[in-house]
Amino acid sequence: MALTEFTNQGLRFEVTAGGDPQGRPVLLLHGFPADRYCWDGIAGRLHDANYRTLAPDQRGYSPAASPRPRSAYRIESLLSDVVALADAAGAATFDVVGHDWGAVVAWHAAIRHPDRVRSVAALSVPHPGAFAAALRHGDQLLRSWYMAAFQLPGLPEYLLGRGHATKFRHQLEASGLDAATAARYAERARRHAMRGPLNWYRAALLDARQPLAPVEVPAMFVWGDADRYVTSRAASGCAAWMRGPARCETLGGVSHWIPEEAGVAAGELLIEHLRSC
Repeated sequence: MALTEFTNQGLRFEVTAGGDPQGRPVLLLHGFPADRYCWDGIAGRLHDANYRTLAPDQRGYSPAASPRPRSAYRIESLLSDVVALADAAGAATFDVVGHDWGAVVAWHAAIRHPDRVRSVAALSVPHPGAFAAALRHGDQLLRSWYMAAFQLPGLPEYLLGRGHATKFRHQLEASGLDAATAARYAERARRHAMRGPLNWYRAALLDARQPLAPVEVPAMFVWGDADRYVTSRAASGCAAWMRGPARCETLGGVSHWIPEEAGVAAGELLIEHLRSC
């Protein structure tokens, strides 16, 4: 029977599992404000290549895994969710793929659990060290203004959800996301269920002083050059933090939403990456 949920720290997470049950396990971690279904196109290609995929709705997104305190969203807790999923799936080792905030968790998983993580692939968001360096130069800080705005208590939830989240939906579309998917992601704001997702940003300040280390396991970073949130400086700085076998790819004309917009191209790159590890 396919894994449909797992538990950790008293929380229950929903999971979409597929592919060959005996295949090499690949964990797919979504970002803000997405959900596990963002991986459907890529997962199908991985299944055709005989991989097993496990895509959870992460902490703050699964209804039964949405604690209220921002401290519950610190990186240690997010990593414990990843390890708990792998354990529930019986995966002693696994490959991890992340997009946006999921990429941040994937990088940290590779750094802190090299005994468990066989390889890492990050879409859109580079290694945290590269992103932090870019914040000190150029216009990355300006592009990341919303991260500071999200620190306010309560107000971001209200603003994202007002008017049936119409403005939020339009903002997602303007950034490159297709209309149907933007409407699905905005539905969470319309239902006033954004506290958990926003707490990822709020908890990041609690982890800001933690030291960063390079990744030693095989790694791939994929960035779209039409990404309005991540600058080319941040993307180009990623290679310096990849000490093992490394690959950096740029998708021309692709926005921040790589899984949804460029599933075919990203899926092909992921299969090449996985086969090389």
